[in-house]
Amino acid sequence: MSLGNRIAAELRGDRTIWMIIAVLSIVSVLSVYSATGSLAWTARGGNTTSYLLRHAVMLGFGLFLVYLCHLVHYRRYQQIAPFLLLVSVPLLALTLFFGQSINQANRWIEIPILSFSFQPSDFAKLALVVYIAKAMTKKQEYITSFRDAFLPIIVPVLIVCGLIAPANLSTALVLFVTCVALMFVGRVSMKYIFLLGLLGVVVFAGLIVIGRFAPDMVRVDTWVSRVQDYLHNPDGGYQVQQAKIAIARGGIFGSGPGNSIARNFLPYSHADFIYAIICEEYGLIGGVLVLGLYVMLFFRTVKMVTKSPKAFGAFLAIGLSLMLTIQALANIAVSVHLVPSTGLTLPMISMGGTSLVFTSISLGMILSVSKFIENFESS
Repeated sequence: MSLGNRIAAELRGDRTIWMIIAVLSIVSVLSVYSATGSLAWTARGGNTTSYLLRHAVMLGFGLFLVYLCHLVHYRRYQQIAPFLLLVSVPLLALTLFFGQSINQANRWIEIPILSFSFQPSDFAKLALVVYIAKAMTKKQEYITSFRDAFLPIIVPVLIVCGLIAPANLSTALVLFVTCVALMFVGRVSMKYIFLLGLLGVVVFAGLIVIGRFAPDMVRVDTWVSRVQDYLHNPDGGYQVQQAKIAIARGGIFGSGPGNSIARNFLPYSHADFIYAIICEEYGLIGGVLVLGLYVMLFFRTVKMVTKSPKAFGAFLAIGLSLMLTIQALANIAVSVHLVPSTGLTLPMISMGGTSLVFTSISLGMILSVSKFIENFESS
């Protein structure tokens, strides 16, 4: 058997999604290496490859997780969904009160023995989408009763998003919008979707009140400053201004790999604003290509789940795809000053351990569903 056939035999599922993952990984390596050049020079004593090597190791581990998760039958994820949710809620509460404060936000929690920090919000996003997919699977027809919609679906969404929001509002909003969209796809009655939206506003208002008395717990001042900066400063703050300059400098064809100037001035150019570096070095063509990959991932998943014989597989794949696509669009929108700054990473491209790990797991789950559909059609 040839090497190509052996690889094809191992990597089952939608070939287009595998291709998207491969291209995003290549873009990630090139962009992170360029974006961290100045940071590595100043922080690592001139060792410009240190961040690249660390990111390459994490990316390789992420790709291994994609492969590993795609081997597991997706029905296994349905079985562990309640456990994932039960673990995520205490982790979020623990992080809110006792988490590590980085950039004035308690988003990280440290595992003492391993001396490893991670963001429970990334784990909670995945856990909630899997759980909501399971909850909606129990009803094959339209979900119209209060009993089937409130406790199984609405309450978990409010709890998880409410615990994420104090330190990471943008992640909570992305997750909330994902759940609303998933409920719509899952044929939940519109009155309960509106109820979720209303209760979401109530929870948000409650967080604002709490933040006035406990500003260290709820970052209300940060939310207000970012919105005011967006509304009253047409050019955006310093970060957005530098991002827009980078995008404009790139033009149509870009300045070429490794020729970014903005990386010397743009904070978090390797994470939150890496899309600006991509546009600067690869131009409009590179920016449209990256945007197109996320859109293609979503539509490929939609096409795939229309063939799914099982409801959970369809809900799981479309929910995870929605979450990744919405996050990507939000990150890109910040760089072009369409929305206030969010702090969201660009999935599978930005440098970041926890985000990369759980993005990889999500993609592996989508491919697991794809593999089952492929086997179903060939049987």
